[in-house]
Amino acid sequence: MSVDEGSGSSRHTPLLVLGKITEILDAFSLARPALTFSEIQQATGLPTSTVQRLVTNMVAQGLLDRVGDQIRIGVRMAYWAAPAVKGVDVLTIVNPVLREMRDATGETSCFFREEQGFRVCVAVADTRHVLRRDMYVGKILPLHAGSAGRVLLAWNPELAEAVLARPLEPITDTTVTSPELLRELIRQTRSDGFAITTAEREDGSSGLSAPVFNSAAELVGAVSISGPTIRMPLARCEEWVDLLVGSAEKLTRTLGGRYPS
Repeated sequence: MSVDEGSGSSRHTPLLVLGKITEILDAFSLARPALTFSEIQQATGLPTSTVQRLVTNMVAQGLLDRVGDQIRIGVRMAYWAAPAVKGVDVLTIVNPVLREMRDATGETSCFFREEQGFRVCVAVADTRHVLRRDMYVGKILPLHAGSAGRVLLAWNPELAEAVLARPLEPITDTTVTSPELLRELIRQTRSDGFAITTAEREDGSSGLSAPVFNSAAELVGAVSISGPTIRMPLARCEEWVDLLVGSAEKLTRTLGGRYPS
């Protein structure tokens, strides 16, 4: 093995091979759980010979699994990951990601959970803009209005049916009050993997949200970006979908979670 792959003569020599292994593992995502050698090489930019050598060794050690030409994260990784997330407060993982989203967009980022038929803000990274939406930890909001509520309903069918069975009170002129329309929007949210709403809960405000799941593929909550529509028109919200969904996936992966089948 060469010095650049970790058998160097000095304790101060960087273990570059670990960086390459990390690049290979980072090539996988919940959206792309299986890759070929060629796809890994394209995603990492590493030489083909390096990818072949490292992947072969990673398969032998259980870091990766291989069936035919399809390569996946190894089941052994889940065994190692379990102690890392056991007993960890979800909010210790959520808060840094919210700050990253806030810094990338300039807008308020939040994490919502369902509590007793409402959605509750349990974590927030506030925008630094003077013009902002009023949001704080502990704020209680209805489930039928806004992007986070849409997400919480989309992956909880029993909750959705309970909400659809009761009157949908108007909050603004554009609040969805039709059970048939809300049912279709919930279905569309689950199909898209995210929701974007405008002025459903508050006039002149926009939001986009995506789901976070645990190891049992159960919904943990909804991660959101929100702000004034003047700064967040539909086109801007659509530009931020990849950032939002990527952040939600990062949280899901960190929690050892997986998407529902």
